[in-house]
Amino acid sequence: MSSSGRSALILIADGTEEMEFTITYDTLVRAGISCTSAFVAAPAEPTLSYGGSTAPPFAKGSRGINILPDMYFSPVDCTPEMYDALIIPGGAKGAETMSGSSPVQHLVREFLEQGKVVGMICAGSLAAKTSGLEKQPLTSHPSVKSSLDQHFDYSEESVVVSGKLVTSRGPGTTFPFALTLVEMLCGKEKREGVRGPMVFPEGTPW
Repeated sequence: MSSSGRSALILIADGTEEMEFTITYDTLVRAGISCTSAFVAAPAEPTLSYGGSTAPPFAKGSRGINILPDMYFSPVDCTPEMYDALIIPGGAKGAETMSGSSPVQHLVREFLEQGKVVGMICAGSLAAKTSGLEKQPLTSHPSVKSSLDQHFDYSEESVVVSGKLVTSRGPGTTFPFALTLVEMLCGKEKREGVRGPMVFPEGTPW
């Protein structure tokens, strides 16, 4: 059990943007949130088995950095009953894999229906559209704006909160995105407690 009693499921795939994944994961852990990363395989990728147990391969990030996920994404093992938040990072290829996954789409809807926090950043916001979410405030990386602005109340703010849905723009907005998730899960005092030791430059708006 984490020190905060809170937990988050962070999805990852080949092509995930490394900063959006690692900064979010790191920031949540600093708040005492237990984080689990789950690898979403592209449709053509086989599930690999090692020594009789199923283990995910390295996810090759959008900049070529290899990250070893904790587990394969499975609808059985990744449910709203097990986690307080679901995070979908961007990176064009990774976001395409995740937003195009029917089980991921179902999970997004389940988390929100059960009042759990869902975070999407950069191209990860495409999952809001593919999951069939209702029209509401949202943001994303500019490169996918044209896919979203007809379906949502599109904003160019760094972080947009709509109920339990949190969206953000890209690598440069990952810190305020992650700190917003901390505040929603653990409160404003915890957010400030995490932010301080990070030693942002004086005048940083978040």
